[in-house]
Amino acid sequence: MMKILCIGALSIASFYHTQNFPVSAIPENLKKNASVIIRKENNTVEINKINDITYKKLSVITVLNKDAIPYSLPRIAYEKGNSISNVKVIVYDEKGNKIKSYSKSDFTDIAANPQGTFYSDNRMLILPFTASSFPYTVEFSYELNDENTVFIPDFIPFYEYNISLEESNFNIINKSGINLRSKVYESPFNYTSVAITSNGENRAYSYKNVPAIDNGQLVPAPQKVLPKVSFSLDRFNLKGKQGSIASWKDFGTWYYQNLLTPVSVSTPQIKAEIASLNLSGTTEEKVKTIYQYMQNKTRYIFVALGIGGWQPMFPDEVQKKGYGDCKGLTNYMKTLLDEAGIKSFYCIINSNSSEVSFDKDFPKMAGNHVILTVPTDKENIWLENTSQQIAFNHLSFNTTDRNVLMVKSDGIDIIQTPSSTAEDNNEKQTLYVQLNSDRSITGKGNFIYHGAQYDYNLMHLLIPEKDKTELLKKVYSTLDFENIEVKDFNNNKNSAAITFDLNFKALNYSKSIGNGYVFRAVPIYKESTHFEDSIRDLPFESKLAYKDESEIIYELPQGYFIEEIPKSINIDCEFGSYNIAFEKHENKLIVKRMIKMNKGVYPKEKFSDFINFKKRILNSDNSKILMSKKA
Repeated sequence: MMKILCIGALSIASFYHTQNFPVSAIPENLKKNASVIIRKENNTVEINKINDITYKKLSVITVLNKDAIPYSLPRIAYEKGNSISNVKVIVYDEKGNKIKSYSKSDFTDIAANPQGTFYSDNRMLILPFTASSFPYTVEFSYELNDENTVFIPDFIPFYEYNISLEESNFNIINKSGINLRSKVYESPFNYTSVAITSNGENRAYSYKNVPAIDNGQLVPAPQKVLPKVSFSLDRFNLKGKQGSIASWKDFGTWYYQNLLTPVSVSTPQIKAEIASLNLSGTTEEKVKTIYQYMQNKTRYIFVALGIGGWQPMFPDEVQKKGYGDCKGLTNYMKTLLDEAGIKSFYCIINSNSSEVSFDKDFPKMAGNHVILTVPTDKENIWLENTSQQIAFNHLSFNTTDRNVLMVKSDGIDIIQTPSSTAEDNNEKQTLYVQLNSDRSITGKGNFIYHGAQYDYNLMHLLIPEKDKTELLKKVYSTLDFENIEVKDFNNNKNSAAITFDLNFKALNYSKSIGNGYVFRAVPIYKESTHFEDSIRDLPFESKLAYKDESEIIYELPQGYFIEEIPKSINIDCEFGSYNIAFEKHENKLIVKRMIKMNKGVYPKEKFSDFINFKKRILNSDNSKILMSKKA
């Protein structure tokens, strides 16, 4: 939804053109875990007046390997009305010798549209550069002038894993006479800090020698680790519409009057749609009927033209065409509810797998998605309007556990979306397994998923049956499948549950020992990630609370009995809990297993304890059971 300006680095290019950048000059600590090193960047933002802002950008980055190629491509995101000038690119080899230079005429102008975009003003200049060898260094500078002054970017060392930084500077020069607010958010883990100098309305910020954050070992997202500085003008321009964001109340009132009210227009056709639904029952029942009607007749397509990057389509456009983006579909759904006499509110949110909330004390234009909330006497109903598959009153893991900007006629209320517990995000698995004397097993399974695990399995609805089968083979790679069949895959939109059955045959499940066989206790589970018990610089994060429950009924082959079973195990600690129990019958063995993982960020000193917890679970899942032949 938000038009994000990609800032690589800014300013005073002539200074750098007198330098070269040998890779040998990079400090060794910045090479660790890095695919990219930001050698030097300068960002200068000049706020000239309410509708005139200039970005001067220069970056020098060294690319160490092919994993960093997408990051290294010089590109300039822009939209109609922007002015771009002074575009220069110089490529250096490993020793810092100049290989080639480029100008604006060497760039290709493309539509900068995400998948599913129908039409948009978003454009991108991109240099189709291909490196012949690694490492190499790219120096890139340009200037961009924009009329929109509401999107002043945050200053953060980097946004991605496996990037390190030597030096980055951010200069902000305010000539507009409008109050410019700023706020520093320190690193909660003291990973690095920002240095600040000021001279009247002009301020300078810098970071130096920031090591890369490795994408692994459960490290939190860089945005959770690193400091940042946020900026916001009290008054702004957005495509000719000027407003105030000195407070959330001011911003909400402007948003409601300028972006929502002009497109909150019903039509006789929309009135007729609601009449045809013959609504009855409770508010929740009526909302569900309208929501599922809307889902069945629309599809998601991104739209961003002019102020349409933030303003929704008219509801009658969505009604007639059957498509829209998050803004248009949400506005259409809100209009349907209005016609039914049900009040609802348009909510701006940060949709991301790592939770990002708005700062109640620092009003700033932000967010990348829109949802709808319907207050009731019991609790709020939450509606995700872009998915044809998602269940009623269910938010995915990308939108739970954070706050939203609820836009009202008199301002903005900041409210929380629902939080999900381990019990909410559960999997229930029932397996009937026939042990065979040729070391294979045949089985039938029933699987039920709720909460975030429902979200993960929704993707199966969008892929062909063959691909669905192959994907499940990878998910349950603990078995050597000879064949596998998925049956009765069902998405229950009323209870937010995915269910399916699985028929399978797997080879080499048991191992011959004398007159018997040894096999492991749990046949199907999610493969445990291997973690190294290494010295850590950062805490670790368990991002999802979940609970998995399994019941496995083993049928023994004719003439065999269970000679020995493991002891039941119970583990309970701050990271979660686990238990496994065994019941031996004449020709059956029943195994009951439960694993519960807690969500949280834990000190680095506890990582060894976490690894031991995971190892104990893995070892228990692989407990050996002896099946012998009767005399």
